[in-house]
Amino acid sequence: MTPDPLSDVLQLLKPRAYGFRGLEIGGDWSFRLEPQPVVRCYALRAGACRLWLDGLAPVDLAAGDFVLLPHGQGVVLGTRPDAPAIDLQRFFATASGGTAIFGTGGSFSGLGGYFEIGGVTVDALLRALPSVVRLGGGSDAAGLLWLVERLMAELRVPRPGGRLMAEHLSQTLLIEALRLHLATDVQPNGTWLAALADPKLAQAIHAIHAEPGQNWTLGELATRSGLSRSGFARRFTDICGEPAMTYLIRWRMTLARDRLARGVPIATIASDLGYGSESAFGAAFRRVTGTSPGRLRNGRAGHAAFDPT
Repeated sequence: MTPDPLSDVLQLLKPRAYGFRGLEIGGDWSFRLEPQPVVRCYALRAGACRLWLDGLAPVDLAAGDFVLLPHGQGVVLGTRPDAPAIDLQRFFATASGGTAIFGTGGSFSGLGGYFEIGGVTVDALLRALPSVVRLGGGSDAAGLLWLVERLMAELRVPRPGGRLMAEHLSQTLLIEALRLHLATDVQPNGTWLAALADPKLAQAIHAIHAEPGQNWTLGELATRSGLSRSGFARRFTDICGEPAMTYLIRWRMTLARDRLARGVPIATIASDLGYGSESAFGAAFRRVTGTSPGRLRNGRAGHAAFDPT
């Protein structure tokens, strides 16, 4: 199977909670959501509105648009920021069949909500994304709308297997939004997504993810990318924001952290990730995470500084 680094990162995410509602609103309106550690998303069926994020210029949204807000900042949605404010708690308490109606005329219709995600790659993923991922109307965005509607249906009417279905749908929604984002937006330098979007550097990242335990050298990765050793080293650092060998070690430690949490023996992890001994693996793990594999496994590591990328 062809290596897929984006899937490697996303499959280590752990969906934890969800909340989605349909909205039908007429007239002038606005509502504010306070900052929360969640990923928010909105899909517009009809009408238009504006979105204001703390400290950023307003974003115009129209029917067919899908917007992902990865960082959980405070946000205002509405026709204008000083329009009559909706009491969301009361508003959603009146929802019938998962859709709440406010005002008259029904000029605006959409779906909105949030999901919480955890896991060893969540910080790396969210830091690589802009504050607003806006995907314009079209057949691809329509697919995102369908996913939100399907997720709403699972949450509204509990059925056997519903929790697992909701997890898969939320992950699929995130994957599809990220694929469209990668295909349509230029990625700013300094993130692993930018390196993944670079056709040459992507070859090296694919190789690292396919065989993380391989004894890769800078020259071998450069050859995979079709670049000279010095040209590859400079390009990877400039675009990804860190040297290729640092990326390799950090990805190994990301995998190690996940496997430790799942109870895989330390000796097995060390061997699989290319370390000749447990002590060599432990030293590398401590350099990156600030704690030992044993302390992390036993839950005594606290909140060690860790950057999964």
